[in-house]
Amino acid sequence: MENYSQTIQLGVTKDRLFKALTDEIPFWWTTMFEGSSNKKGDRFTIRFGDLIHKVMQVEDLYENAKVVWHVEDSLITLPGLKNQKEWIGTTIVWDITEKENGIVLQLEHIGLSPEIECYDICTDGWRQFVKSLEAYIKTGKGQPFSN
Repeated sequence: MENYSQTIQLGVTKDRLFKALTDEIPFWWTTMFEGSSNKKGDRFTIRFGDLIHKVMQVEDLYENAKVVWHVEDSLITLPGLKNQKEWIGTTIVWDITEKENGIVLQLEHIGLSPEIECYDICTDGWRQFVKSLEAYIKTGKGQPFSN
């Protein structure tokens, strides 16, 4: 099974990127953020209006290197989408590595594969919010979802 993945290169420090993925999620993903996401075992909920939410647990954190979230609950109430809970049980992995010409961030969403119904919608969402994360890291201003 092929999982969704995306890689971007950033001219920032690893600790800056790690902070954005652990302490600053509302500034690039969604302002509708509840909970805590900066230590192993933490739980947080993100919402995109009244129709979409995801509850995540921080499964692993390796300072300035890796962030892993396990999706415990999810609801994607979109017209035409029959299986609105496909994210439940999936895992989101952010790998931060240092290369010669900067920091590389790789996102892999384990369980988000072309075989599932929301793949196209969800991969469009990931591209949008990774772009927001990149803008936030570079300029201090992302484009998070805001109700």
